[in-house]
Amino acid sequence: MITTELVFVRHGEAQCNVDGLVGGPRTCTGLTNRGYDQVERAASRLAAEHQEQPFDALYCGPRLRLIQTGEIFSQALRLPLTMDERLDGPVHGDADGRPWPEVKTAADGGPHAHPDTPWALGSDTWNGYLARAAGFLSQLIDEHEGDRVLFAAHGETVIAAHTLLLGIPLGAPAGFTVTHGSLTCWQHHRNRLDQTRWILDRHNDTSHQLLAAEAAS
Repeated sequence: MITTELVFVRHGEAQCNVDGLVGGPRTCTGLTNRGYDQVERAASRLAAEHQEQPFDALYCGPRLRLIQTGEIFSQALRLPLTMDERLDGPVHGDADGRPWPEVKTAADGGPHAHPDTPWALGSDTWNGYLARAAGFLSQLIDEHEGDRVLFAAHGETVIAAHTLLLGIPLGAPAGFTVTHGSLTCWQHHRNRLDQTRWILDRHNDTSHQLLAAEAAS
């Protein structure tokens, strides 16, 4: 039996992604037209699921690209959107707004390369972000025991969920691809012996994007 279900959708393509800029709070100007299209395709799929298995709550983080993504879901599912600061992405410090290649060159790699070292002045460390984000997700899971919850999320939030629920050690030399507009789903199962475990049902599922593109062609 499935008790709690968590569905994460990475936000659609944002202008900062296209420009190759570090998209902190100062720099995020929201979704591109392509990003809106990606989110609308995801919303259509989620709305169909919602008819059979209703969502109990919808969350987004505070950056504009997440709020815009969450608003589309809210309209499609007719579900109130809750903006929660606990779902914010990494703190980028002085890197906010700078080109990613410049930041990575100066830091000798991306955030994952040296996970206990800030990638810019005033930024998180990668392990520090994962620990904080996983702690916040654990709080939200406790608050929504037995619910089906939808998140308009950063890719880093999805990685934090995997770190938490798979028990991945901080600093592990492996990662996950999280595509714009993709769906990831975690389900908490309880069997007849009252034993429980988390199961990753879907990761980086973009089939709705492909099907919609084929239908339009």
